[in-house]
Amino acid sequence: MHFSILLLVLSTTASAAVVKTGSTCVVTPLGETRVARSIDAIPAGDRDFGESIAELYKSAGAPGALGHYPRPAPSKGSTPPVYVQPSARESTEVSARSAAAAVDDTPQILDAFKQCGTDGTVIFSEGTFNIRQVMNTTALRNCSIEIHGTFVWPADNIQYWLSHSYSVTYAGRSTAWLFGGRDVSMRGFGKALFNGNGQVWIDQNKNAGNQNGRPISLTIWKGTNIFIDGITWRQAQFWHTFVAHSQNVTMTNLDMNTTSHSQYKAVNTDGVDTWNSRDVRIANWTVGCGDDCISVKGNSTNIHVSNITCYSSGGMCVGSMGSNAGQPDYVDNVVFEDVQLYRSSNAAWIKTYPGSGHVRNVTFRNIHFENVNQPIYVTSCIYSYQNCDSSRLAISNVRWENITGTSRYNVAAAIHCSSSAPCTDFSFSGIDIKPMNGGSAKTLCSNIKNQATSGLTCTGPCPGSQPQQLTGNV
Repeated sequence: MHFSILLLVLSTTASAAVVKTGSTCVVTPLGETRVARSIDAIPAGDRDFGESIAELYKSAGAPGALGHYPRPAPSKGSTPPVYVQPSARESTEVSARSAAAAVDDTPQILDAFKQCGTDGTVIFSEGTFNIRQVMNTTALRNCSIEIHGTFVWPADNIQYWLSHSYSVTYAGRSTAWLFGGRDVSMRGFGKALFNGNGQVWIDQNKNAGNQNGRPISLTIWKGTNIFIDGITWRQAQFWHTFVAHSQNVTMTNLDMNTTSHSQYKAVNTDGVDTWNSRDVRIANWTVGCGDDCISVKGNSTNIHVSNITCYSSGGMCVGSMGSNAGQPDYVDNVVFEDVQLYRSSNAAWIKTYPGSGHVRNVTFRNIHFENVNQPIYVTSCIYSYQNCDSSRLAISNVRWENITGTSRYNVAAAIHCSSSAPCTDFSFSGIDIKPMNGGSAKTLCSNIKNQATSGLTCTGPCPGSQPQQLTGNV
């Protein structure tokens, strides 16, 4: 279909900031005087003409496909790339500009999705969009979204977010943006930037865990055939992303970094958590955060994670799960492979509460790390470290293959399975973990049913009280 070129000089009024041509809506920030362009006016090099949503999803989900901005797979022993942290000044300046403008682009963003969210295209031009209200865009159908600018969630209205963020059910968590539908793509072309002004959230939170109302940046909610690619996050409010009650989700070529520049830590800034979802593919990510890099939570099935680099994170994790004793949690068919980790708490690990359900068929493969606190870790009683042997949540058929690097202390692996449901069919191969300060690495194990044939030589028992993070050699 051919669209004529339409150029319109905008004022700062809301009515002029969405230009619709056919089934395409072009959105321009209200706080800036810019030129809105129709679909033909976007340079061909910045767009993919004629590619349907179905074709996009199919190609992205194909084995070996890496999306639009592939990065080379990490190699063992490679030098970590220079990773530029966002400066405190940068974050403060963005927040100040947003607050001073007092502009809210939320109504026009929602209007564009209303007009072009079914069998259409929504294009966000270059510039800064201020989002001052929660957004629910879960009714999209066959919609292509292009983001060429910056989305900023101003932090001068924290009380609004604490009281208005949408519940996502899981553990009392909430989100700033519920995103979903069927056959939907969101592409940033390596240009899109999401800024949550996270430093303000970190400082007001004061190291507390899981503050109620503190919003997840983006939640894929009840979505089917969702494709997200080429977006950068800086200073997220809470978790960067959450995938819940969704199926066939592909997220590729994402860059995330939330770092504290104050005395408080960037707690609960996970890269992504999956929950009650299946057929999720995560590839080509760079993440700097203060919590789990990739976390697969309860009732997640067929999750594939590949080509990930994480800094100062919690690494690749199954869990936590099993916190509700009356509701079993299940995780099946998970692969983490081709991962590099730097200065992380753990590398390849599983954390459960003393609950019920199971973890089955999990592979940690080709994971290399430097300066990781306790690389391989399994616990049946995370956080409380009590009633560890009462858990009925069975963990079986887990493989650790080619796990290499340096541990901060002298424990390479600490595995405590519940005596009420011993771990079965564990397999270890290519394990080469050396303490940073020299000496021999310990491997502590308890209640692994096939320990003798697992491929792991255990140097001693692992107590249920073994913490997730150590403070020194044991």
